[in-house]
Amino acid sequence: MEKKNVVIEAIRMRRSIRKFDKRPITDDEINLILESALWAPSGMNNQPWKFAIIRDPSLKESLSTLTHYGSVIQEAPVCIAVFLDHTRSYDRTKDVQAIGASIQNMLLTIHSLGLGGVWLGEILKNKEKVAELLGAGKELELMAVIAFGHPKEEMKGLGERERSGMRDPLGKKVFFNQ
Repeated sequence: MEKKNVVIEAIRMRRSIRKFDKRPITDDEINLILESALWAPSGMNNQPWKFAIIRDPSLKESLSTLTHYGSVIQEAPVCIAVFLDHTRSYDRTKDVQAIGASIQNMLLTIHSLGLGGVWLGEILKNKEKVAELLGAGKELELMAVIAFGHPKEEMKGLGERERSGMRDPLGKKVFFNQ
């Protein structure tokens, strides 16, 4: 019998959630999500990330005009803009990878709290406008916006295929094993 691994289970079951109900998100939940981001690995432990917490409805309305996915931003009780802090940067590729790891930590924490979230990248086409709207300094470069909240719909009604997601078999992704 295989022992259940809660980390693997969370990775496999997490889904991008784009519809949220109106229940509020607590400060404790937000802080836990952000703290999980801080524990992501980064080269030389430089921790090249900065975050902007966005809850104000009028600010979310303005932000929503900068992306095709504006309805997701408007509906989410909270959004977190994730920035690369160039004052902490030493290698762009490694720093961007570290930002990705911090975002994955946040998404897994969101899932573990029974919340739903989505990583929005399309908004990067307007990253300078987002930075200006949020009052980010020139040293900060937008990497993503995470929208999250209580999922509007439960995943219980979905079939196993929809709940588990579809992934290519491992054999299609590994090209060298020697």
